[in-house]
Amino acid sequence: QVQLVESGGGSVQAGGSLRLSCAASGRTFSIYTTGWFRQAPGKEREFVAAISWTTSNTFYADSVKGRFTISRDNAKNTVYLQMNSLKPEDTAVYYCAAGRPSALAWLSLTTPDKYTDWGQGTQVTVSS
Repeated sequence: QVQLVESGGGSVQAGGSLRLSCAASGRTFSIYTTGWFRQAPGKEREFVAAISWTTSNTFYADSVKGRFTISRDNAKNTVYLQMNSLKPEDTAVYYCAAGRPSALAWLSLTTPDKYTDWGQGTQVTVSS
């Protein structure tokens, strides 16, 4: 029902910055929350950040808090992830996801089960 397209990934050195974009199309009215997840080779997919489309509240994993910022542009149906002070451990494929997790429950926000639609992913590589 919802199509998501990520862009903005690339390769940077430690301490650098990248800005990821997630453009949504289709039945976007059904989206309550948009989240960013990442997955490194051989590791489980982990939560990065999320934003509520009804309250604009934002949520971050402890590992990125203070370095990453999630934001949205309602008119463009686009969510952004500004990543600063990047570290080698940030290297992963980053996925945009949309759905209806509970914005009041951390467990719901941070698990993929409540997200219905996913983008194709964009590679982020941080070298030391």
